[in-house]
Amino acid sequence: MDIQDSGARITYLVRDRDVRYPALFDTVLADQGVEVVKTGVRMPRMNALMERWIRSCRAELLDRTLIWGQTHLTHTLREYEQFHNDTDPTGPSRAPLP
Repeated sequence: MDIQDSGARITYLVRDRDVRYPALFDTVLADQGVEVVKTGVRMPRMNALMERWIRSCRAELLDRTLIWGQTHLTHTLREYEQFHNDTDPTGPSRAPLP
């Protein structure tokens, strides 16, 4: 199945800085309108931390809340971020929302 067949519009690809991704890889994606966002330098756990935050956010908030629109979603996520950072025993996720 191709991305075009799914009907989804992909705008970003988050990837690490591995040498397995040549410059041509980024060029092909840019031609398709996909912006490549590279992870931070020397941050091997970044992906795992974000996956954990997203899983927690979905299970504790989004699966139990009816979201009415973009403004409500933004407000709800900011509230959850504050709650998560204040109550998480492992410390803040260091992933503030824009």
